Amino acid sequence: MLNFKNDYSEGACSEVLEALVKTNYEQTVGYGEDEYCEEARNLIKENINYSNADIYFLVGGTQANTTVISHSLKPYEAGIACKTGHISIHETGAIEATGHKIIEVDGIDGKLTPDLILNELRKHEDHHMVKPKMVYISNTTEIGTVYTKSELENISKVCKDNNLYLYLDGARLASALTSEKCDINLEDYPKYCDVFYIGGTKCGLLFGEAVVIINDEIKKEFQFSVKQKGGLFAKGRLLGVQFATLFKNDLYYRIGVHSNKMALKIKNVFVEKGIKLATDSYTNQVFVDLSQEQIKKLEKDVVFSVEFFGIGENQSSRFVTSWATKEEDVNKLVELIKNL
Repeated sequence: MLNFKNDYSEGACSEVLEALVKTNYEQTVGYGEDEYCEEARNLIKENINYSNADIYFLVGGTQANTTVISHSLKPYEAGIACKTGHISIHETGAIEATGHKIIEVDGIDGKLTPDLILNELRKHEDHHMVKPKMVYISNTTEIGTVYTKSELENISKVCKDNNLYLYLDGARLASALTSEKCDINLEDYPKYCDVFYIGGTKCGLLFGEAVVIINDEIKKEFQFSVKQKGGLFAKGRLLGVQFATLFKNDLYYRIGVHSNKMALKIKNVFVEKGIKLATDSYTNQVFVDLSQEQIKKLEKDVVFSVEFFGIGENQSSRFVTSWATKEEDVNKLVELIKNL
C-alpha cells in the first residue's frame, strides 16, 4: 500500500537519528537546561535574526497551543480563529478545557483577514461577552494555503492597533516557507508575531515543537505554564539534539522543499485529469474532490484521508507528503490517478 495519509507516519530523518545515537550515552542535566537545547536555541535565534526571543521546546502541537494560549489569556479573554483552524477542529476542545472560548470565523481560503478580525471585535464590545485578546493563525493553514508577507503584515497591524496578541501555529512552517507562493522569510516572523512555534513533528523529527516568544508580557513566568501543562520534558536534551540538527546544513528548509515538490506532482496530475481541487494548495497537502467511486478505487492501493471540504456529492480527500516521501511512490500514485 502507498501511504499519503499524513506527514508524521514515519520515524525521523537519518540526520536526526544519527545525532541522537551519537549523543545517546552522554549524561546531561534535564528539563531543557542542557547544552544541546542551548545550541538549538542559538541556532533558531540566528535563523529568525532575533536574539531576544525566549524559546521553549515542547513535545507536540496541541500541547504547545494549549500552553501558549492559556498562559497568555486572562480568564475572561478569548482567541479568534478560523473555523478550519487546528485549535477549532483538531484538538478535542483543549483550549476550551482551560476556560477560554475560541471565537470561530469563516475564513477566506483558510485564512483570517483584518476585516474578519475587526468584525469580531465589534461584536464583542459588551462586557457580558468574552473579550478577544489573541488572534490565532497557522502557516501553512489547515487546508494547505499560505499567508503572504502583506497579509501577515496587515493582520499584525490590526492586532497591534487593537492590543491583541498574534499567535502563529507553525506546525508546517517549513512547508510554508519553501512554497512557491511564499514571499516571507523566517526572520520576518518576529516583526509580526507576539509568539509562534516552529514545528518539528511534521518536519522530520521524532517529536517536538519550538515555541518562540517575542512579546515580553507573554515571556513572564512562561516556564511555570510549561510545567503545569505537562510540557517540561525531563529528557529535554532529546528535543535539543533534534532541533539543533534540524537547523544545521539547511535541513529544515530541504525537508520543506522536498515535501512541496512531491505534493506538486500529485496536484498537477489531478489537475491534468480534470479532477476539481478542493483548495489551491502549493504546500505539502493536496485536497481534491473525489466521488465515492473514485475514493473506493484509490483506497485499494493508497492510504489517504477523507476530509470535510467536499462540494456537492463529492468528498474532499487529502494527500500529504513529507521528508520521507519517495518519488517512486509518487510516480505510482500518479499512474493510479491517471486511471481513475
